[in-house]
Amino acid sequence: MSNTPNSTRVIEVARPGGPEVLQLATRPLAPLQPHEILIKVAAAGVNGHDVHHRKVGTHPTAPGETDVPGLEIAGTVAARGGAVTQWEIGQEVCSLVRGGAYADYCIAEESLTLPVPRGLSLVEAASLPETYATVWSNIYTDGALKAGGSLLIQGGASGIGVSAIQLGKNFGHRVFATAGTAEKCRVCESLGAERGINYREEDFVAVVKQLTGDKGVDCVFDIVAGDYIPREVEALALDGAITIISTTRGSKVEVDFARVMQKRAKIMGTMLRPRSLAYKAGVIAALREKVWPLIESGKIKPVIDSTFPLERAAEAHARMDASQHTGKIILTV
Repeated sequence: MSNTPNSTRVIEVARPGGPEVLQLATRPLAPLQPHEILIKVAAAGVNGHDVHHRKVGTHPTAPGETDVPGLEIAGTVAARGGAVTQWEIGQEVCSLVRGGAYADYCIAEESLTLPVPRGLSLVEAASLPETYATVWSNIYTDGALKAGGSLLIQGGASGIGVSAIQLGKNFGHRVFATAGTAEKCRVCESLGAERGINYREEDFVAVVKQLTGDKGVDCVFDIVAGDYIPREVEALALDGAITIISTTRGSKVEVDFARVMQKRAKIMGTMLRPRSLAYKAGVIAALREKVWPLIESGKIKPVIDSTFPLERAAEAHARMDASQHTGKIILTV
């Protein structure tokens, strides 16, 4: 690493709290392990996990993890570990990382790194790795959605929602999505949702049942949990699955498991960050094979809501807290 800095600016979580607890600091760079690369960050995606991290605090739980927030980046390879074979110095890449994305430089595993899709900017590329890895693993790996199946996406206008809609549509599924305004519902429909459902004015269970001839959907992609879960059970088809990735409406709820049994339903909760390197590498390989061609052909397009310089990370989080965004919020370096 002789030609790279030995320290980097980062955004730290000074203490659990609101956006104001995010502060700029400088930290030393760790030495690279054999299969790691150092990326000079151009842009980093802001995700719900980062907000949760800020609100409750977090501590590294495994070697190589960091308490600096951020799980996806795009930038330029600045240095390589001794065993790296896939990436060259100066190559533009994007990567799923184990934290540390809110920085000038970030260490990434070579097996969790992807080329920037042709035709995309680094800002657009930064919106992809964590988002699509989460969608793919929950809907197609853990949720096991079959060809021709139907999908209900909660929070369709969120960064992860706009990705799930486009992926579902391109894989031939009937897609329904909830959102909080009529305008956001129309955005969902423009991206491929058969119907945007305004959850402030409509009952998503009734709408889904009406549109599916009372059958229900095969998979619910849930970023809210709480009191939505019993309603999602009612919206499920027989043998359907609910995959929960966030609990913004609360983590405790009463569920009638007689209804779960009657529907032979699966309710799964998942977190991507703690999964093994092998699992995540498999997801990244699937994205490169199945999803990257759709992005490069223009069938799937990044939806960028707004960008903020790294040092204004607090403003980016305030926008996410207020649910003002449609698509991804990006930090630029």
